Amino acid sequence: MFIQLQKISDTTIEQFGANLHVLRLDQTHPHISGNKFFKLKYNIEEAKRTGKNKLLTFGGAYSNHIAATAAVGKEFGFETLGVIRGEELASPLPSAKESLREKRREINRTLQFSQECGMQLHFISRDEYRKKDSPDFIEKLKKQFGDFYLLPEGGTNELAIKGCAEIPSFINIPFDFVCCPVGTGGTLSGIISALKPNQQALGFSALNAADYFDKEVQKWLFNCQIPQLSNYQINNDFHFGGYAKHSPELLKFISAFEVANNIPLEQVYTGKMMFGIYNLIKKGHFKKNSTVIAIHTGGLQGKLKPLHPSQ
Repeated sequence: MFIQLQKISDTTIEQFGANLHVLRLDQTHPHISGNKFFKLKYNIEEAKRTGKNKLLTFGGAYSNHIAATAAVGKEFGFETLGVIRGEELASPLPSAKESLREKRREINRTLQFSQECGMQLHFISRDEYRKKDSPDFIEKLKKQFGDFYLLPEGGTNELAIKGCAEIPSFINIPFDFVCCPVGTGGTLSGIISALKPNQQALGFSALNAADYFDKEVQKWLFNCQIPQLSNYQINNDFHFGGYAKHSPELLKFISAFEVANNIPLEQVYTGKMMFGIYNLIKKGHFKKNSTVIAIHTGGLQGKLKPLHPSQ
């Protein structure tokens, strides 16, 4: 499989001397794209091996993992069930057969796409959602929906780490830093496990939880029997107020970046990461002539229409 490595030629950062490239994982598949392609790769194989024909997973309203799992079900013939955080989200969602014009209201694109792929959406309260890792709660879901192959929130498990460890092999030039958004810590864990001694990873938290993510990374390294590593940092300065939150400043940056580079970004993950990378380049965080790789993790189904840079 070929994955494009696109060099960024932008006058706003060229003067600072860093060489920035984007690994276009968003192009791996029309809908099972970005890091989700790698997270789901070995889980799909395991579901087939164990004879499971239904995938159940968890996520919020803007979960790229929910959308990717729904697309997997449609393409590979699995039934899919998404357990969605926030029971208040159930009422405004139109059925797959109803047009947006008929409903005359804005809906969540991620959930609508998932539903159109055939995913059954099961909305639960936030209090109940906190039980998602409880064996009793999983057993309750099996009694309600039948047997299934369980994919955890964000798709992160040992098989996902194994898949994400393959990502650096698609970077076909020497590099010093590799950057990725962080939503569960799984992608970052896989990446850092495959780096060479002179390479560093930099994760950009999509929510205000850097300390939590550091513990999660160490947990996944331990679970996967990977030696504890210190070749990474998690930056918590560019979450823009929390998960799925954004500002006019971020949307303006995304619009300007897309015009300059013809690379689409979304505001939940990749836009925040790229905003952070630009900010750090301008502050001299990377030594002159350093090569920085930004991992485009897809998720474009949740993209908002960005503001024009002049707005």
